[in-house]
Amino acid sequence: MTDPRYKKLAELLINYSTALKKGENVLLDMVDVPDEFTVELMRAARKIGATPLVEVRHTRVSREVILGSDAKHAALVRDVEMTRMRKMQAYIAIRGSANASEASDVPSDKMSMYSKVLRPVLNHRVSKTRWCVLRWPSPSMAQAANMSTEAFENFYFDVCTMNYRKMAKAMIPLQKRMTKADKVHIKSPGTDLHFSIKGIPGVLCEGLRNIPDGEVFSCPVKNSVQGVIQYNTPTLYSGTKFENVRLEFKDGKIVNATASNTKRLNEILDTDPGARYIGEFSLGFNPYIMNPMSDILFDEKIAGSLHFTPGQAYEVADNGNRSAVHWDMVLIQRPEWGGGEVWFDGELIRKNGKFLAKDLKPLNPENLK
Repeated sequence: MTDPRYKKLAELLINYSTALKKGENVLLDMVDVPDEFTVELMRAARKIGATPLVEVRHTRVSREVILGSDAKHAALVRDVEMTRMRKMQAYIAIRGSANASEASDVPSDKMSMYSKVLRPVLNHRVSKTRWCVLRWPSPSMAQAANMSTEAFENFYFDVCTMNYRKMAKAMIPLQKRMTKADKVHIKSPGTDLHFSIKGIPGVLCEGLRNIPDGEVFSCPVKNSVQGVIQYNTPTLYSGTKFENVRLEFKDGKIVNATASNTKRLNEILDTDPGARYIGEFSLGFNPYIMNPMSDILFDEKIAGSLHFTPGQAYEVADNGNRSAVHWDMVLIQRPEWGGGEVWFDGELIRKNGKFLAKDLKPLNPENLK
């Protein structure tokens, strides 16, 4: 018997997140996902008269694909996938994995080459389709979250099927404040960071592009970032886990970077010139996500967090930075994580993870649940 929560999540993705319409095409990119859920997604799409195209992938196979790839092969993959993507109005990716570190032994130069060559497909998908990306719960994810498999599955479906319409309404004042703001000041233990977001809009993330969701983001003026940020959550990138990441900035550029694996960190930041500049600044506030689990689609939405992202900027909040890298690194500012402050144009808008202004208080966890 299929878990009834599968149908609820599938209908949320089809009817709300991508707002699929009759006659449209949707690519269902399924990575290590139970067939039962893939079937529910197909049925939900066909129910409203859309046409689903299904791609089934496995992380262990994908590792081997990249290990043996070269520029000629990567270009062939790009051309085939781009031809398919151009026929889609929507895209849903469900990404599961029994081993979150499956790609940890893929050489950095190989991963970088493959990412660069296939970047146009990602750019087209982001800018030309209605898309939504989410993880699939696994024992590996439960272990990373320090939870039993059953408890994590319950948590996952609570988070992924929450009332995103209510959250969306509460986000609008923060979006307006970000859009109007110029100077931003971030303070936390080991962090003293200044930058401008003048002229760059705030963007709502209310369950339309990622599930789970719960953030409003903007982007620093490219050369404006000054100071230092000390991230206090682990981060996983290209199969490698990093802890205690510390970045120093001068005129927007990362001039010094250290972590538990400083060598690999700097290899990634040297992928291309844009990888040492910031492509996103965001405040997270999902009331169900309280602690990191080395899964960025969850960690970047942690209540009372922010992320400050080396690499590619999104077109909807663009500072002109271009890179094959987009690495969301998370700083939690709740008291039990050391606290912290976020200032917009001299006004303290969030302290120790709680919004202070009356128009922003609906985003605090007690008001969103």
